[in-house]
Amino acid sequence: MEKLAVGKINRLEVIKQLDFGIYLDGLDMGEILMPKQYVPENTKPGDTIEAFIYFDSEDRIIATSIIPYALAGEFASLKAVSVSQSGAFLDWGLPKDLFVPFREQKMDMKEGSYYVVYVYLDQVSHRMVASTRIEKFLSEEKPVYENGEAVTILVYQKTDIGYKAIINQKHMGVIHFSDVFKKLEYGGEMLAYVRKLKEDGKIDLVLQKPGYESIDPISVSILDRLKKNNGFLPLNDKSSSEQINTELGLSKKTFKKALGALYKDRKIVFEPNGIRLTSP
Repeated sequence: MEKLAVGKINRLEVIKQLDFGIYLDGLDMGEILMPKQYVPENTKPGDTIEAFIYFDSEDRIIATSIIPYALAGEFASLKAVSVSQSGAFLDWGLPKDLFVPFREQKMDMKEGSYYVVYVYLDQVSHRMVASTRIEKFLSEEKPVYENGEAVTILVYQKTDIGYKAIINQKHMGVIHFSDVFKKLEYGGEMLAYVRKLKEDGKIDLVLQKPGYESIDPISVSILDRLKKNNGFLPLNDKSSSEQINTELGLSKKTFKKALGALYKDRKIVFEPNGIRLTSP
């Protein structure tokens, strides 16, 4: 039987509609409630909808149409909204805040501050939690990048030689101080370029691609991808955040902002199933 992915977005069938919400076919987890306030308009039994699945404040499995700032298996910069004797709690866009146990805090977290964390499903408690111990969650796969390749990064730590950054939600790279020409925001998602992939797997990054300084870097990455795909991408502002992240390594918010700029400059047109370059 197909398994439900807790902490991620699932496409599930509506099997029952009641006054207080709808029930979804939760595959191996049985029926799952989506409370009425989260049900998309005009939803009816037989429809298939996208739902984020997690455990609510009473530890009941539940579905919502609200997409959190980060899914299980993703890195993100989130704000600490409270600190207790057991750990810290982060705002991740859902009614139930995201828990960070003390053992997963590289430094003591403070209310009101932002932290780059890894979001995951704890296999013991089966709850969504986060950790600031970034390195232990980076991919063990051998990095494969070309020099000059555009990548999406999250800056998360300052070192003696530069800034550590998470590349494409997978690997770690370094931007050396000599290549930093603007203020870097910790946790800010931005475009960078692989300067050099070393034999030991370490990656040097730079922030600008020669000849493209006057164009928004995220827009450049989308244009480059369009050119590599014969001028078309099966993505648009209606695409799911998972599709966008998998295809481009961008958040949906960042992607939509870049699309608006490209459309305004008449570099792309929208088609029913994606976006297309206006000229080769």
